[in-house]
Amino acid sequence: MTLRLERGRTLAVIGANGAGKTTLLRVLAGLLRPHAGSARVLGAELPGEAWRVRGRIGYLGHDPLLYRELSGRENLLYQSRLYRLAPERVEEALAAVGLERRATEPVRDLSKGMVQRLAVARATLHEPDLLLLDEPRANLDPAAAERLEPLIGRASGRARVLVTHDVERALAEADVVLGLRGGRQAFAVAASKADAGGARGLYA
Repeated sequence: MTLRLERGRTLAVIGANGAGKTTLLRVLAGLLRPHAGSARVLGAELPGEAWRVRGRIGYLGHDPLLYRELSGRENLLYQSRLYRLAPERVEEALAAVGLERRATEPVRDLSKGMVQRLAVARATLHEPDLLLLDEPRANLDPAAAERLEPLIGRASGRARVLVTHDVERALAEADVVLGLRGGRQAFAVAASKADAGGARGLYA
């Protein structure tokens, strides 16, 4: 499988549970070593050169990667220090996801939707060049999902790899659609040429 994703473009990855979607995303994030082949992200060969690009990647997975005992603001301040960002950037991120008024509450006391919004703030805090998104709208109501579009949607202008079970959304959002079955490529086509019915066949 050879795919190239240009700046500002979106690759949607679809397939049934166990097809390898999340594994692919974790490989691209430098969190897993591929069993075979290689991956190059933002010019760096993975996994050996992952250190070169971690600061340019925003990863949003099933685990929000937040400390439950800390408040939202404390989580983002900790993250900001890792990236050597000004504290003001944390306040901007909280405002962008609409959590300024709940920023002092421990993550454990927030609703699932709020935790997801905070996870988006964490993943985009350092304004990455590439977004790796695993079901990014999980637990979000329509209003919250719309609010996050400038951060993780097409409007962000960033390259995105989007893992989703929603075939229609994948075809609407993506430039290229990659279908996986059993850890292998079933197809890779331009979204404009993808067949929704055929794509849904991956879930049969």
